[in-house]
Amino acid sequence: MNDPRLTGAAQYSEDVELPGLLYARIVRSPYPHARIVAVDVSAVPDGVVALTPDDVGGLGRYGVQIRDQTVLAVDRARHAGDPVAAVAAETDREAAQAAAGVSVDYEELPAVLDVLEAVRPEAPLVHDEHVASRSGAAYFGLRPQTGTNVCHRFRIRQGDVEEGFGAADVVVEEVFRVAAAHHAHMEPHACVARWEDGSLEVWTGTQTPFNLREELATVFGLEAERVRVVCPPMGGSFGAKTFLRTEAIAAALARKAGRPVKLVVPRSEEWLTLNRHPATVTVKLGARTDGTLVAARITCCADTGAYADCGPGVAQKMGYAAPGPYRIPNVAVDADCVYTNTPPNGAFRGYGQMQSTWARERAIDLLADRLRIDPLDLRLRNLLRDGDRYCTGETMHDVHFAQCLEAAAHAIGWRKDRRGKGLSVMLKGMQTPSRASVAIEAEGDGTYVLRCATVEMGQGARHALTLLAAELLDVEPRRIRFPDPDTAVVPYDTRTTSSRSTYMMGRALAEAVRNLRESGGSRGYGEIANDGGLDPDTGQGIASSHWHQGAAAASIRLDEETGRVEVVHLHAAIYAGRVVDRASAELQNEGSMIMGLGSALFEEVVLVDGQIANANLSDYAIPSSADLPAKLTHELIEREGADIHGLGETALPPVPPAIGNAVASLGVHVTELPMTPEAVLMAARRGVEVPA
Repeated sequence: MNDPRLTGAAQYSEDVELPGLLYARIVRSPYPHARIVAVDVSAVPDGVVALTPDDVGGLGRYGVQIRDQTVLAVDRARHAGDPVAAVAAETDREAAQAAAGVSVDYEELPAVLDVLEAVRPEAPLVHDEHVASRSGAAYFGLRPQTGTNVCHRFRIRQGDVEEGFGAADVVVEEVFRVAAAHHAHMEPHACVARWEDGSLEVWTGTQTPFNLREELATVFGLEAERVRVVCPPMGGSFGAKTFLRTEAIAAALARKAGRPVKLVVPRSEEWLTLNRHPATVTVKLGARTDGTLVAARITCCADTGAYADCGPGVAQKMGYAAPGPYRIPNVAVDADCVYTNTPPNGAFRGYGQMQSTWARERAIDLLADRLRIDPLDLRLRNLLRDGDRYCTGETMHDVHFAQCLEAAAHAIGWRKDRRGKGLSVMLKGMQTPSRASVAIEAEGDGTYVLRCATVEMGQGARHALTLLAAELLDVEPRRIRFPDPDTAVVPYDTRTTSSRSTYMMGRALAEAVRNLRESGGSRGYGEIANDGGLDPDTGQGIASSHWHQGAAAASIRLDEETGRVEVVHLHAAIYAGRVVDRASAELQNEGSMIMGLGSALFEEVVLVDGQIANANLSDYAIPSSADLPAKLTHELIEREGADIHGLGETALPPVPPAIGNAVASLGVHVTELPMTPEAVLMAARRGVEVPA
């Protein structure tokens, strides 16, 4: 057994060592919102490098979709945990001691901590202006609302919603909420920065090497080619290690020190770095008595925290996935990305689509109850089929929603007895537009080098692409070498997100191998691009060139005295198209389902007066083996001749609503995640019942 992850030989960013390396720590604001009056580093020992707002005031602002961040907070701290200074010392212990000696004077300011308060006209502004980014990650039209805390507004308009509701025989409406969650990746954020002859080199765990290169170049006023990003494997990410996190602080310290700097985020500070967007989603659905859906109005309010990061994109995907995989002639969606004075929220496995799937699928069951129609039959009556048009105007192809849903229902014996059982079906968009490129280099000894920017974070991308390359080249996988991505030598890729890598890079690989053979040389190059995009004001266009499809079903037991939900059987049915690496594909399904279980039952970032109250792995509960259902099953649905479909996220979004619908079948109407015992008891005592 020579897997370096098992032998301990794997090298991560934290393991990078360079001559003269210094170790960094960050000084953070204790206040949700405060003016920085003065930063005093006079107590910092000699030999320790201190970085203050004065050192970074001349550096560029950054932000992949809204340019709202600086390397350190230079005027105001906008959340508890906002970096206001940093130090670098010979050892990590010395750095921690020096950071404790930095004194900062603050003037507290009014803070807005609730997303619904933040959208009110009289709310304090987290940022005085919203400047749209021109980065490659700002791939859609941004619609910040001047003079408000809304940094992006996305809308879908199809048909006449008021007319649709007027024609409906039954209308249901409900407000649903999803708490913030933490990624809980095993490896912390870690990076090493070094300057050489005016150029910047960074070793870091990131899913977005080219976006990071672009942002660092913007901050330090460099040409992109003078920034090199090397990406060792990651010990988990789930979206947390996207775009620019702490790399600019390490780079600024390294430039001031004239020595390389390593910055490893302590576990307790991970909750201050990035979390999942909490969201409030209101769903109104209308249908005829036969169950035909005629109208949907959905509003999504995504709390992006103190900085936008990729929040506008999360809100947009939350919005365009909200109507779900259904034929609905009249649709109106409004999705806002909103600032609050809380720690930043960004990419998370599912990318906004879990939040809206939770709300819509719970609402579908409410509608089924009002119509006295089996929830499975109601869904099957309205699901999209091949050739149907989605509410964005695009034509759907290779559609398997019904197949996934029926497989999930069958797995838990839905038709035999529906009590304590729930279903959910979802669609998830892939990054669109999207581009992937790869190079194949033939070595003289019959081996090949695969050069691409797809990063390894435990999902098995390196192994899957190695298998694809070996298949295309007709060689054994051991003859393929796949070095760590390095922006100095690999061709461009959009990023390793959105469950797109095997699908996009696999097609680029086929082009590269074809080019290698046709050219007769030692290097082949392949590039693939998927075009598309949406009008943010109407939601019309191509949301996704490649839709991910899945369903989940749950069977539960409910302790009526304690409110504890025990999941007895959880099943997911996911359309995979063509499976490349079955073992990794199955692990992706299982990992997604377990994360979905955590979101459903207990994962929540708890904020008290703007401070995170459970920033540790004792108080923040993630699923353990003891929390797993007695039966955790899944299936990968394939089709002869199909494209590869991404599997990294698909099985997560349908899990919480499947469990929530199972709880509701027992007469407890739950609207908030997580469904803790306390929340379930409170819902039961409200007396809002959903008869089985």
